[in-house]
Amino acid sequence: MVRETSLDIHMNPTSVKPPGAKSPTRSVADKPKTRNQQRLTYLIASLDRLLRRQMGDALAPIGITLAQYTALSVLETRGALSNAQLAVRSFITPQSANEVTSALANRGYVAREGDPNHGRVILLRLTEEGAAVLRECERAVRPVERRMVGELSSDDTERAQRSLEIFVRNLND
Repeated sequence: MVRETSLDIHMNPTSVKPPGAKSPTRSVADKPKTRNQQRLTYLIASLDRLLRRQMGDALAPIGITLAQYTALSVLETRGALSNAQLAVRSFITPQSANEVTSALANRGYVAREGDPNHGRVILLRLTEEGAAVLRECERAVRPVERRMVGELSSDDTERAQRSLEIFVRNLND
């Protein structure tokens, strides 16, 4: 006769439970993902890799990296930001943001200035030269976005964008 140990029962949830044993409670987050959920995350990750490579290739002739393009875009959208704020909004570490902004500042695309409200904080802002190179970058990556969207209708494109915004918001909470 084979005897089950408590370890066997823990490791094999289909094992017979000893009398009086309670089933472990599982939260929604602990439940295995359905095939569709796994596939969605896989597709999004695949899209991210493809976009990074193709956008990087499109930006290379301009001499701008994808991280630099993102930083320029964030500064245009948000206005002057500290290095830490830019890092968070650009999805990079503060150290990487410092490297990115140093390269952009050396080329005259961003300017550093003291924060009038906090004497020790340095704000980064987009310069006119930075805005001009950003326009050039946007022209370079536009064909990548057009290829990605393909034959989707504008309604489907807007619906996809709204869904992606919701995904980002859900994971940022």
